[in-house]
Amino acid sequence: MLSKKYVSSILMLIALLLTFSVAFMQDATPEATPEATPEPFPADYCTAAVKADMSAKSVYIPVISKGFQHQFWQAVKLGAEKAAEDCGVTITFEGPETEAMVDKQMDMLQTALDKHPQAIAFAALDSQAAIPLLQQAQSENIPVIGFDSGVDSDIPVTTAATDNVAAAALAADKMAELIGGKGEVAIIAHDQTSRTGIDRVAGFTDRIKEAYPDITIVDTQYGAGDQLKSTDLAKAIILAHPDLKGFFGANEGSIIGVLNGVTELNKVGKIVVIGYDSGQQQLDAITSGAEAGAITQDPIGIGYKAVVAAVMAIRGEKVPTTIDTGFHWFDKTNIADPDIAALLYK
Repeated sequence: MLSKKYVSSILMLIALLLTFSVAFMQDATPEATPEATPEPFPADYCTAAVKADMSAKSVYIPVISKGFQHQFWQAVKLGAEKAAEDCGVTITFEGPETEAMVDKQMDMLQTALDKHPQAIAFAALDSQAAIPLLQQAQSENIPVIGFDSGVDSDIPVTTAATDNVAAAALAADKMAELIGGKGEVAIIAHDQTSRTGIDRVAGFTDRIKEAYPDITIVDTQYGAGDQLKSTDLAKAIILAHPDLKGFFGANEGSIIGVLNGVTELNKVGKIVVIGYDSGQQQLDAITSGAEAGAITQDPIGIGYKAVVAAVMAIRGEKVPTTIDTGFHWFDKTNIADPDIAALLYK
C-alpha cells in the first residue's frame, strides 16, 4: 500500500502539471483580432483652399457610369456635379444607353484615357473587361476611382459603393419575414458581370441558404436592367412556378419588370415583391402595397464621394480603401421619413 506522503507528492505533481498545461494553452491561444472599422471619409473635404488649388490647375475628371436609362444614374450624376462645383474641377458624366453595352462603355473609357485626364471615376459594367484599360491608366499615373460597381483588380485607388452583399442579405431577411419563413421565391437581376449584379444575387441567395432552410429559390434570371426583358422573364417564372410566394428584383430595371409581370398576371397581393433602388414607379408600387419594400442606396452620395475621392487622389492624399456609402430598407411605413426621403429619387 502506498504511503500517505507518497500519494500527497503524486497529487502535488499532477496539480503542477495541470497548472503548467493551462498556462501554456492560454499563451498559445491567439488573441481575437478586432473587427476592422471603416476608414473615415472627410465630410467637408472641398474647402475654399482645395477649390482654389484645383481651379488653378484646370483639373478634368471624366465620370463614366454604367448607363443612363435609369433615374438612379441621373441621381449619381447630380452628386458628381455637386462635388465638381464644390471642389473646383471639371467633369463629364456619360454612360452607354443600356447596361448591356459593355463594348460601348469600353470605347468611352478609351476615349476618356486619350484625353489624359488627371483622374477617372468609373463604374464597371464588366468587372473583368475593363482591366486592360485600367492598366493603361495605371501606367500613365492616372488614378482610377471606382463607384457603384468595382472591378476585380487592385488598380482603383478606392471604390465608392454600397455594401451590396449586406444590402441584399437584408432584402432576404425581409422576404423571409414577409412570406412566413417558407415557400418558393425567385430573383431577377441585371447581369452576371458587374460587381453589383454578382454581389446582390450572392447576398440574397447566400442569406436564404444559410438562414432559411424552408425557402427555395426556384429561379434566378438576368434581364440586363431592361424593363421589357425583365417583364418577360418575370412572367415566365410566375407561369412556371404557380406557387411562387416572393420575388426579388435586384435593380431599378429588374424590379419594374417584376412589378409589370405580377400586375399583368393578376398576382398583386399574392406574391411578395421586394426591390432595390427607387424611381417613381417603384415608389408608387410601395405606396399602393403592390411592392412590400426595397433597399435604397445613396446615389447622390455615391457620385459626390467618387469625385471627392478623385480630387484627394490627384492631390496625393490618402484615400480610404473603400468608401461605404450606406443602404436602408424602406416601405410604406417610413417612405416619407426625412432621412429616407432624402435618398429616394423619382
